Amino acid sequence: MHFRSTRPASIAMTLLALSLSAALHAQEAPPPTASDWGVIGLLQTPTARMAEQGDIAFTASHTSPYSRYNVTMQPFPWLEGAFRYMSVANRRYGSEWLSGDQNYKDKSIDFKLRLWEETRWTPQLAFGMRDVGGTGLFSSEYLVASKNVGPIDASLGIATGYIGNRGDFANPLRHVDDRFESRGGTGSWGSFSTSAMFRGPVGIFGGISYQTPWEPLLLKVEYDGNDYKREPQRNNQRQDSPINVAAVYTATKNIQLALGLERGNTALFAITFRGNPAHTPPMPKIFDPAPEPLTGPRATTPAPDALQPSAQEEAAVDWDDVARRLRVNAGFRVNDISRAGKELIVTGQQARYYYQAQGIGRSARILHNSTPETIEWFTFVDERLGMKVAQTSVERDTFVDRIQNRASTEDLRLATELSAPVDRNSELLYKAPFQRFGGGFNIGYGQNLGGPDGFILYQVSANYSASYFLARNFWATGTVRANVINNYDKFKYDAPSRLQRVRTDLRQYMTESDVTMPNLQLTASAKLGNDLYGMAYAGYLEWMYAGVGGEVLYRPMGERWAIGTNINWVRQRDYDQGFGLRDYSVATGHTTLYYAFGRDERVLASVSAGRYLAGDWGATFDVARIFDNGVTMGAYFTKTNVSSREFGEGSFDKGIYFSIPFDSVLPRSTRGSANILWQPLTRDGGAMLGRKYALYPATSERNSWFLQRNFDKIAD
Repeated sequence: MHFRSTRPASIAMTLLALSLSAALHAQEAPPPTASDWGVIGLLQTPTARMAEQGDIAFTASHTSPYSRYNVTMQPFPWLEGAFRYMSVANRRYGSEWLSGDQNYKDKSIDFKLRLWEETRWTPQLAFGMRDVGGTGLFSSEYLVASKNVGPIDASLGIATGYIGNRGDFANPLRHVDDRFESRGGTGSWGSFSTSAMFRGPVGIFGGISYQTPWEPLLLKVEYDGNDYKREPQRNNQRQDSPINVAAVYTATKNIQLALGLERGNTALFAITFRGNPAHTPPMPKIFDPAPEPLTGPRATTPAPDALQPSAQEEAAVDWDDVARRLRVNAGFRVNDISRAGKELIVTGQQARYYYQAQGIGRSARILHNSTPETIEWFTFVDERLGMKVAQTSVERDTFVDRIQNRASTEDLRLATELSAPVDRNSELLYKAPFQRFGGGFNIGYGQNLGGPDGFILYQVSANYSASYFLARNFWATGTVRANVINNYDKFKYDAPSRLQRVRTDLRQYMTESDVTMPNLQLTASAKLGNDLYGMAYAGYLEWMYAGVGGEVLYRPMGERWAIGTNINWVRQRDYDQGFGLRDYSVATGHTTLYYAFGRDERVLASVSAGRYLAGDWGATFDVARIFDNGVTMGAYFTKTNVSSREFGEGSFDKGIYFSIPFDSVLPRSTRGSANILWQPLTRDGGAMLGRKYALYPATSERNSWFLQRNFDKIAD
């Protein structure tokens, strides 16, 4: 193997030798901390370390002329993903009439895979890629090993591309194909090009993290594999030394500050905000009512004759009061209550408690305190969009034993059944008044990030949404949106497109009118079979399209898979989002297969194949990690029969998202979630219709995994 220079390699090895021979004392290993690029690492370089599973972090760093804004997620112990915006201070985004003095912005995605866990004698090993699927301005591929010795964590790696731009030795893959000898150019933003991967000279990088005796302080020393002589956009930087140093101060559990010196002449400033919503205990629910205490002793087993329903006992029950308490205390909106032998059946919808088990436990307490002892089972039938989705039956005596600590949670789990709703002969005891109208105000926020017009274009709006039910499964819904404040006066740039403009008329839709009607539609839903659901809709379906459509979903109870199909005919709306329509129309729709993997680490994957809004045909692939508390981290991409040239900048549609239930961060129980999607570009290829309702999330109560993983909350 031919080395271009032995000096950099010798420096790296010397640093590591010094780290291993240092005087070690009985301190804990340094915790994983963010690099300048957001991923767990040293400064400019990554390590093989990972954050805790479920971790989400935001890191902002500056080493002139680069400012980096990174979001990093850890969906699995072995996988780290990141996306970022980088601002280049000495380069302008575009023409002054469009971008003013806005700095150039580069977008990129990283990932890192753990290949091998550390043992007593072997280091942890990881492989990663930087700036994958981007312009490739800062793209790199690397292999890195990390080993812990007392308070020191040492890392050593090799890289092609940006991280290894110093080029310590020639690429050994050149013996396989001489094209690996040199790196080649970069692509247009978002193109997943393999033309430069693993090519070019190989650079060595490494360094140490040292946990000082003062717990909040961590020191880093790094040998940089880049010499900054081949920077993107010919933006080469002077490097007086390849050694970078920094001090990292942990201000709180969630905030870290870094101050250092890089390239021997440039200051580093960085701040990281880190949290783990997947494993952080939820905020105490100080505004929730306390669950009803059980009143009276547990019923002893009555004689057989006494098990028959008693008309006098049932007549004594105030079902209006029971329904009220179920709504106020248990969050269960009752539609009707009936009795079938020894089973009491309550049909309705859980509207407050995020965890099924918690709502069931609170409801069962109320029913136990209110109903005759002849009732042995409480069954709760969940209805969504007017359709019966699932039913949960709880054995009364075992439930009481669990609340009074005479039985275990596992005993109660065995005495609880989640099943598909079935029609049965039952006696109707109570029918709730039908509420036809509902509505309310909310504040909306929308933004565009990273465009040439401005880094952040935003709008704050006041929204009013309302629904009117003609029947439980047939209703009208609509939203009116009024602009409050925005900076869309800067929105000047219409990206070029070789396709029908189905999404890139974004600017016109956002700026044409201050009062808009994003949605106004009629919807009908139906349970077509034991595991089959259907829905039809017509009207102004989303802010850009009006039309008609329908969806069918087959979701067998107790199975990991489901399959659904939606078919739509839509026409483009006028830019003011009023009642007018434009000329363009298209038939669009998809068939989607859903499958849930894993017992402990739940992964939901889906593949949607069909026709998109621009008339292109293809498929969307989506993978999401779902934690026990509902926190979700996912990514998707779409490939269609549109060529990269026709698609334009980005090559294909892609995005990263995460969802955090509000229940974990608010002092009152709620079923809402904060959903964050990072879609680097809005293009016309691979664009789906944005439907207001979808059957798969509407039937989520069929998810037995979520109930079982949080079953202990039945006693809360």
